[in-house]
Amino acid sequence: MEKIVLVLMLGCCFCVAENNDKGCQNSGSSSSGDICCFITIAQTVGALGEKVANMADEITLLETRLQNTDREVLELRSLIGGTPQVAFSAALRDSGSGNIGPFTTSTPLKYKRIFSNYGDCYNPSTGIFTATVNGMYFFRFSMLNNVDPIPKSGVSLKKNDQRLTSVWDTSGTDSHDIGSNAAVIPLKVGDNVYVELQENMLVFDDYMNYNSFSGFLLFPL
Repeated sequence: MEKIVLVLMLGCCFCVAENNDKGCQNSGSSSSGDICCFITIAQTVGALGEKVANMADEITLLETRLQNTDREVLELRSLIGGTPQVAFSAALRDSGSGNIGPFTTSTPLKYKRIFSNYGDCYNPSTGIFTATVNGMYFFRFSMLNNVDPIPKSGVSLKKNDQRLTSVWDTSGTDSHDIGSNAAVIPLKVGDNVYVELQENMLVFDDYMNYNSFSGFLLFPL
């Protein structure tokens, strides 16, 4: 600040000195010097004002860039550490062996032996997975037909009341068959997914865990 005032004073004095050298003898010479001094001050202040305005524009630009950077950092944190984690896997029996079914109506299978249930979206008491995150999900299930005593097995993967994929088997020359199926589907919060045993059919399982039901969130939507 002191340097700016000194420059203004020097400019003013130089202007007055220059007028005196030119022989300004009339009564208006002093007034002319004052006018010259004021003009110099005004020009200097104008130049400083322009510099301040340019600096303000640069500060605004930097603030905008900083805000954009902060937003990008938050997005990266969301992708790295904030993604919901949902996954489960279960087998049909937690103990014993034998057939499950037949039932007179189609019935959701209750997979009771839990291998994992991250997010607690699968309920072993009902056999139903309930989505808590909008997203794209992967599901897989398997089925064993032991053809004893009723040689018919059939299960279906269902989303709410919609049948998606199925595995079916009847008696043949062999003593038992196993199959599996899978699907990738979009789910909204509250959607249910389960494996349904068809009416008048059965599945067999024991400690080998032939019948399983698994699923996980691929990515949120």
